[in-house]
Amino acid sequence: MFEGFDQQMIDVGPAELRVRSGGTGPPVVLLHGHPRTHTTWHRVAPMLVAAGHTVVCPDLRGYGRSSKPATTDDHSPYSKRAMAGDVLALMRGLGHRRFAVVGHDRGSYVATRLALDAPDAVSGLAVLDCVPIGEALARAGSTFAAAWWHWFFFAQPDKPERAILADPDAWYGGDPDRMGAENHADYRQAIHDPATVRAMLEDYRAGLGVDRAADDADRANGRRIDCPTLVLWSKRDDLEYLYGDVLAIWRDWSSDLRGGGSIESGHHMAEEAPEELAGALIPFLATLPATSGPVGTA
Repeated sequence: MFEGFDQQMIDVGPAELRVRSGGTGPPVVLLHGHPRTHTTWHRVAPMLVAAGHTVVCPDLRGYGRSSKPATTDDHSPYSKRAMAGDVLALMRGLGHRRFAVVGHDRGSYVATRLALDAPDAVSGLAVLDCVPIGEALARAGSTFAAAWWHWFFFAQPDKPERAILADPDAWYGGDPDRMGAENHADYRQAIHDPATVRAMLEDYRAGLGVDRAADDADRANGRRIDCPTLVLWSKRDDLEYLYGDVLAIWRDWSSDLRGGGSIESGHHMAEEAPEELAGALIPFLATLPATSGPVGTA
């Protein structure tokens, strides 16, 4: 898994991130979702390296083996703004002035926030299986609540930790044959760690508060994503069921939407349909403006 990649722990200030990186060429950072770790990308990352990219895959703060900063009453240490700041510091530390960002699930919210908060750093954005948090919550009627009830359960104090940790394997599932044995082992270690489960839930608690407020403030102020943007979603998941025309929602957020569409997959597309996903990402990444040279070394 990740043959030819380096693995290290990198201090980005408020957090320490476990990071795998490899390849040469235009940089792209891949951000995983809940409850995965960076190893979810183990099939896609080598394809992007083979296509001529430097690929960086971190565990987001709170996830996997990255550190778990203490939280606060408003959960802001687990806001997407805080996580995006980690990714920016990481890429700067690795010497990259501008880079593309690909995010899946919760990682897509971090990627979106990074593109909004640091437009000079992000050369292109690909979001997988999401609409912005503010948009999702603005549309959170009974259909949303029935399908994505976990957003509201995870935001409750204490109870979700107790429910998940009573039997993490039953709660989260996970098939080693589908995920790959090493990826599954890494993921399983994470979901059995009480500190990681608590931190992953803090991500959701921040989502209903400070993250929604940040999205709503951007909409009120007319802020948009300026870089080229690609939107992909899993055909066998529920994004189309919830939102119908997914791209229509993103047109209100991106001034340079390059389209996108569905991937024939369940929710975890990087594991279930890596060739199709890479086949969509590589042509998009090839259209991005050339990034400038490195600013130094890590």
